[in-house]
Amino acid sequence: MSSTMKEEQNTSMIPDEKVMNKIYLIREHKVMLDSDLAELYGIETKVLNQAVARNIDRFPSDFMFQLNEAEWANLKSQIVTSSWGGRRKLPNAFTEHGVLMLSSVLKSARAYTSKHPGNENIYTI
Repeated sequence: MSSTMKEEQNTSMIPDEKVMNKIYLIREHKVMLDSDLAELYGIETKVLNQAVARNIDRFPSDFMFQLNEAEWANLKSQIVTSSWGGRRKLPNAFTEHGVLMLSSVLKSARAYTSKHPGNENIYTI
């Protein structure tokens, strides 16, 4: 294997601990929050949610759901969060199937941007 391929593999690998610490049990589902997934993908949460909104038919309720106020308050009390800034909307939670679909949606968004120059500001992935 060439050194370039090894470097690409190393930079795309995310340590298991980092992912495992971002998985929560909500509504009897193991989920990851939109903000955590955006961080892992290296994009803004807003961009991730825009991609989801454009492909909402690919995210049924067993793939993704929005937390309610009580769930969000409970989760915030369990995790360390910065007091600076804040969310305007309740977070979306993605199940394992939702995370896989999200990966597909984000890859197609990247392909769309590369095929349509001038739309780089739509998806900065």
